[in-house]
Amino acid sequence: MKEDLHQQRHQLRQQKLKAKVDARIQAATESRGIVIIYTGNGKGKTTAAFGTALRALGHGLKVVAIQFIKGQWQTGEQKGLESLGVEFIQMKTDFTWESQDRVQDNIAAQTTWQQAKQKLQDDQVDLVILDELTYMVTFDYIDLDEIIQAIKQRPSHQHVIITGRACHRTLVELADTVNEIKPLKHAFDAGIAAQIGIEW
Repeated sequence: MKEDLHQQRHQLRQQKLKAKVDARIQAATESRGIVIIYTGNGKGKTTAAFGTALRALGHGLKVVAIQFIKGQWQTGEQKGLESLGVEFIQMKTDFTWESQDRVQDNIAAQTTWQQAKQKLQDDQVDLVILDELTYMVTFDYIDLDEIIQAIKQRPSHQHVIITGRACHRTLVELADTVNEIKPLKHAFDAGIAAQIGIEW
């Protein structure tokens, strides 16, 4: 008898939940490219973006990844995604604390951004990943208004993912989906070295 009562209550809760979910699905009628941002101080922003890339590839979508800051070494995700047809465009100046050359970083950023803009105008590209773009705004390497304009003027079906810490509030306002990734623990803080296949 007690188990029957639990089952009835559970079923009632799930029916109410289903009604809410069904109503939200029915209300979502617009179909267009969306802008997603992964920001915050936690690990996994780029990983989340490339997970979405893998999902898109599974449905036959064309994906291009533009990586700012990173690019001096080939990561596991690059090897895997390139083998599936993803084009990678990289700034190749490494992290800014490694290069320590603002002039060369600025030039590299502008060169990479011009390539990114071409992909943002290409109606054959379904998903553009702008990895670590937030830093280009923070360091004033790429004009924020120019980024906003390029994203707004992209093909209507094209999706864009932006990653990086301290995302500018104007980009947050523009985006359709924003996820802030916060750290609770990190192995590196405990003195554990970066692991191949996990960290890169």
